[in-house]
Amino acid sequence: MSLYPYQLYCERIDRARNMARYYMLSIQPTLFGETAVVRSWGRIGKSGGEMSELFETEAQAAFRFLELARCKRRKGYRPAASCGNSARSRGGRPEGP
Repeated sequence: MSLYPYQLYCERIDRARNMARYYMLSIQPTLFGETAVVRSWGRIGKSGGEMSELFETEAQAAFRFLELARCKRRKGYRPAASCGNSARSRGGRPEGP
């Protein structure tokens, strides 16, 4: 069982620059007893990239997770309330009045 069940989903949206990007971070155990920091990124609504970093201890992985989160926060990414699946979870109805 993981001591650090961290998961973060951030977005950076700038309408003036026609930019909408996401960044997702999570700490996950591997099959071999190591801990991985998994990162996913890309444009909102499109498939993007994914990368995993392996660590021997969960504390090392947590330190890297927080380091990456701080870096993205400085670049303008802000935590989102949901992962963009809210319309899908309500049966496809769009949000709003």
